[in-house]
Amino acid sequence: MRRAAVVAAIAGAWLAAPCAHAIAQTAEFRIDNVSAARKVDAARITPSAIEFSDHTGPGTSSEAALVPFDDWASRQPVEKKFLALFANYAEPVIGSEAGSAEPAQKPYTEKLYMYVAQARCVLGKAPSAIDLSRYVALPFLQKIDPAIKHTLISAADVPAFKDKAGIGNDNPERKWCTSLAKSICIGSTYKLEGKIPIGIALVNKLRDSKKVADHIDFQSELAALPPADLDQNGLQELTALNTPIVGVLEQSIFYVNQIMKFGKFFAVFQAHPSDPDKTVVTAFMSLAIKASVLDEKREFEKVPVVRNRVPAQLRMGQSSFNSGESISAGLPKYARNEIRTVAGLLQAN
Repeated sequence: MRRAAVVAAIAGAWLAAPCAHAIAQTAEFRIDNVSAARKVDAARITPSAIEFSDHTGPGTSSEAALVPFDDWASRQPVEKKFLALFANYAEPVIGSEAGSAEPAQKPYTEKLYMYVAQARCVLGKAPSAIDLSRYVALPFLQKIDPAIKHTLISAADVPAFKDKAGIGNDNPERKWCTSLAKSICIGSTYKLEGKIPIGIALVNKLRDSKKVADHIDFQSELAALPPADLDQNGLQELTALNTPIVGVLEQSIFYVNQIMKFGKFFAVFQAHPSDPDKTVVTAFMSLAIKASVLDEKREFEKVPVVRNRVPAQLRMGQSSFNSGESISAGLPKYARNEIRTVAGLLQAN
């Protein structure tokens, strides 16, 4: 249960990464659930609409939005290129790394499942009026969700990626937190809220194995990427919109101590196809969830008291432990709430 809520927490933080406005200031925006947000004709999107898709909704199975990593990479190679932690990312082999901090074991491939959400909206301002670098700042991040505590970190604080959580996440092209002109690195902590701690206490009483923690720590890099550093043709294929790319706001979570292997928020800003005074934003959120989280579901199903509160259900907002409008509401609801905040701040500032 704790694991499911944490996934929702991180996901919500990514969707909110470029903005943080009060709900009253974003109330004019609405979420339109569609089959594929990036394929919605930008010229037809009204100023108040946010097109959103993540393959969840009423009556949807808890795991319907999750796709095996290999299947995703094969069927959606363009998504994989931009939304994986780095372009050539592969499911890591655990137990074979020299100098690993993990106990000796037979090497095995760590299987992952992908959750990918898309959103598209139109801002009532010209591309030249948008300065993405203003969002690359710790004070801005701290406004997103008071429950998530952030601190600035440096490249020296990034782990060596030799433990189970880190193996496979070392960027082969550059060291994390280096080489990007407009970027910051962040260490974040989230302590679970609402009914979730009650569930954690219950689970800890029922299990003999390692006890469940009530918080998660993760590290990420937030960057504003200028047009000169971008693959224009590739990004136009990703967004299904053939207009100039004017910038990208990208947050890569490269180290999570549990639940997930990595995650990414990726917002592409493009010229509007017919109005020079508008900008189209197509945002993506990808989470690589460890298959072991789904295995834990099967463990909980064996215990009647928590059978209906298993991780997949809580993660997808289908548990009695879900409540409110924020992180504890579950991933789909929280993600939609936070994307409204994204659109609100981008439009207002």
